[in-house]
Amino acid sequence: MKYDQLIIYYFSGTGNARNAAIWIEKIAKEKGLNTQLINIDRFEKIEIPEITGKILIGFCSPTHGFNLPPLMLKFIWKFPRLKNADVFILNTRGGLKLSKLFLPGISGAAQFFPAILLRLKGYGIVGMQPLDLPSNWLILHPGLREKVVHSIYKRCEGIVNNFATELIDGKRKYKALLSLPIDILMLPITFGYYFIGRFFLAKTLIATDACNNCEKCVIQCPVGAIKMIGNRPFWTYKCESCMRCVNACPERAIETTHTFSTILLILSSLIISPLLISGIKYLGILDWINQSVITRNLWTIIDAAIFLVFVFMSYRILHFLMRYKFVNRIVTFTSLSSYKFWRRYKVPVQSK
Repeated sequence: MKYDQLIIYYFSGTGNARNAAIWIEKIAKEKGLNTQLINIDRFEKIEIPEITGKILIGFCSPTHGFNLPPLMLKFIWKFPRLKNADVFILNTRGGLKLSKLFLPGISGAAQFFPAILLRLKGYGIVGMQPLDLPSNWLILHPGLREKVVHSIYKRCEGIVNNFATELIDGKRKYKALLSLPIDILMLPITFGYYFIGRFFLAKTLIATDACNNCEKCVIQCPVGAIKMIGNRPFWTYKCESCMRCVNACPERAIETTHTFSTILLILSSLIISPLLISGIKYLGILDWINQSVITRNLWTIIDAAIFLVFVFMSYRILHFLMRYKFVNRIVTFTSLSSYKFWRRYKVPVQSK
């Protein structure tokens, strides 16, 4: 073997990335490689085990908004330079299945952006593997059927086993480069999600009267984004929409406010933002800036800022009003996720 030690750092919302890391760990241990799996939930300092000989370091993470989650990006940014070390990146992304056809997700910047960061630190990148495990974004669609989930998992386990075997044997695997043209085209959406979209999605989750204040969602949140306000969970701007809380809630009390979110989008884009921007222009507050591309981009930024402020204020009001039963019932009734057909995602349990 080329390596004496393997360390895998992983972040996982519902469990897909964790399971991929476990598959790699199994292959490594079968080959007699000293292996450690490290969860980076709420990390404060980076844990570096005692290193012996040549080391392979892996970063396993889901794809959020066509990028790695900010927690993993922050971790990679702060990761120290180690001698005699190579790295690989594995990102899970929303895979689907249509009849017998497996449909891939899109990585966006989830591979090449962290690869650039690691190269700037002097690391050799020996593996870049996207993995199309089941899509679990319950904000947009119901969880996949159990049969479909297991079918996708069986296929992906084989892909990971092959990837891990070749890396440990000293080979290089750059499967992620095959989708690079599409990933580059997704960059505008990637940046839009990172600076705007994820803050909006953080305000689409709410706890209904089914909540019994067990605080399991607060305790298990990997980024500490949920706090209790008025004996009810409140999702702060730090939420990464990883869906762990939705799937872990024993009472199925966490819902996606589909109708409320749609109304916010319509009010902000068609009424609130245009009126405020018209007022700014009428008052001549920004007349000192010449009409140019910079000006047009500035108006776009102002429009986005108005939208986010409106969303944050509206969400706080909704959270307060949820204490009243009639509001609670309306929100629950108009949330698609409250109905049985909107399945929660059940990740297959993988033993170490």
